[in-house]
Amino acid sequence: MEFDTIAAISTPMGEGAIAIVRLSGDEAIEIANRVFKGKNLKEVDSHTIHYGHIVDPDTNQVVEEVMLTLMRGPKTFTREDVIEINCHGGLVSVNRVLQLVLTNGASLAEPGEFTKRAFLNGRIDLSQAEAVMDLIRAKTDRAMSVAIGQMEGRLSTLINQLRQELLETLAHIEVNIDYPEYDDVEEMTHHVLLEKAKHVRDEIIKLLETSNQGKILREGLSTVIIGRPNVGKSSLLNSLVHENKAIVTDIPGTTRDVIEEYVNVRGVPLRLVDTAGIRETEDIVERIGVERSREVLKKADLILLVLNYGDELTEEDERLFEAISGMETIVIINKTDLAQKINMEKVKELAKDSPVVTTSLLEEKGVDALEKAISSLFFTGTVEANDLTYVSNSRHIALLTQAKKSIEDAISGTESDLPIDMVQIDLTRTWELLGEIIGDAVHESLINQLFSQFCLGK
Repeated sequence: MEFDTIAAISTPMGEGAIAIVRLSGDEAIEIANRVFKGKNLKEVDSHTIHYGHIVDPDTNQVVEEVMLTLMRGPKTFTREDVIEINCHGGLVSVNRVLQLVLTNGASLAEPGEFTKRAFLNGRIDLSQAEAVMDLIRAKTDRAMSVAIGQMEGRLSTLINQLRQELLETLAHIEVNIDYPEYDDVEEMTHHVLLEKAKHVRDEIIKLLETSNQGKILREGLSTVIIGRPNVGKSSLLNSLVHENKAIVTDIPGTTRDVIEEYVNVRGVPLRLVDTAGIRETEDIVERIGVERSREVLKKADLILLVLNYGDELTEEDERLFEAISGMETIVIINKTDLAQKINMEKVKELAKDSPVVTTSLLEEKGVDALEKAISSLFFTGTVEANDLTYVSNSRHIALLTQAKKSIEDAISGTESDLPIDMVQIDLTRTWELLGEIIGDAVHESLINQLFSQFCLGK
């Protein structure tokens, strides 16, 4: 495919040691050569780095002192000629270099356009391209491992194997239909077709079984801390974050708004939300905070319900248990440094099957047990990212769910002795849906939408 030459700043905006301006396209070397003074870039070897200066060709004014990396296609990220200009990391200097490159023939890259070209030029498939953004956004080592596995093509390899198996089955069916008189071609019986379809279905189910954990690793677990005022919700947030993010006082109702923070709990990324204490109040500001708390509660993946060890259970506590009925919950009995007044038997009765953890956040006790409970609730047993091909992307999960239904329709039709050419329709649909995951059959508007979510310069 033919594209114009694009350029963008590939490092975050702000002051730093180094900033990088990246060019990609057939004219990348020619454009860089117009503004670079050091060596003739047309004559240097690929994948080499060179010291020199960026000079405005119109005025001969030195703009920046740089190290320039030259990489000739196709052995580059985009499979095009790529230039990376390493500048000093100031806002003014890197922008001046970019403007000079643009005025000398390059076009400003759109968000994600470098990765989009890698996909369109066949270097990576769509699932690998999406994994690039997952890697950038990874909040934990485990999430990063999942993204790297997908970037390396672990999911793509499995999807391609399933599609190849379906394609061979479809081809076999076509031969049987078009050339029934050929004796040397094995007949595609309902028994053989059923065996192959069930194998594909089982592999799709295995992938979907990892989707809950994979999505958590990719997007984070929306975790809401709730409880009556002054039971230690903000202290819990600070303990998990290991930083004083929330104000902690003995005065009930200190937290009047929703406080949100990302935290890594044993490889599980939590999008941790500390809420205003849910209670009836005449304070207008606190009442707004309570309403916001109720809103975030509806969207939570996990509830951390905090109770006070030194208080008896109240009607408000029991109403909170009712409000979170049926949701994934961990009950935390805080302030065990105080004399016990809470009825633990009643707490366990209200908690039902939810884990109950005791803590004294003042004495920093019980946080390890809480972290273990969070991890085991969503990652039962020892689940390592390296052991599995995770599905973490919502688009992939939706397509696999549709593919599972199509292959199950094919199995149902085969078991009902429908003509094989009718079952072929569902097999073909399954093949197409799996192809959409890796971008083999996907609409241009979807490609544009996906890559527009990338950061500029990636």
